Amino acid sequence: MRGSGFLLLGLGLFLTFAAGCGKKPQPTTTEKPPVTETRTEPQDTSGRVSTDQVSSEAMEVVFQKVYFDFDRYYIREDAKPALEHNARVLKTNPNVRILIEGHCDERGTVEYNLALGERRAASSRQYLMDLGIDGSRISTISYGKERPVAFGHDEGSWQQNRRSEFVTR
Repeated sequence: MRGSGFLLLGLGLFLTFAAGCGKKPQPTTTEKPPVTETRTEPQDTSGRVSTDQVSSEAMEVVFQKVYFDFDRYYIREDAKPALEHNARVLKTNPNVRILIEGHCDERGTVEYNLALGERRAASSRQYLMDLGIDGSRISTISYGKERPVAFGHDEGSWQQNRRSEFVTR
């Protein structure tokens, strides 16, 4: 009886193997499957951002930076259109909250630039509030000279680093 069990087991394995080997392999193709078109909702071209799908990256494209003169934190005339644009974006998207980051160039001490960056962010915040944006939607922070965007040691680089940036929270 013991020998017949091995015989049956061997026969079963043989039949399983033989059944699998009898199939032809399926030809492979390098053709790509046809692309199916999917319909989506029409795109909103009003500039409104869906607040339930807001990401910082999406809003950074919408907001404009504000630049400052050396050792100053007042809003220059050429910066007012950028702030007016930012106010329009905020009015169009009433649930969006932002953080205004104050930045400085490399000159001066760490402590001095942190204070100057805070004044730059605060003046940008105040300007937005003067344009009708609720101050509770706006926070500020200063990075001083710690996050430059330009690494040169010349006026062109310094000008790019003296700024306020607007990011969603």
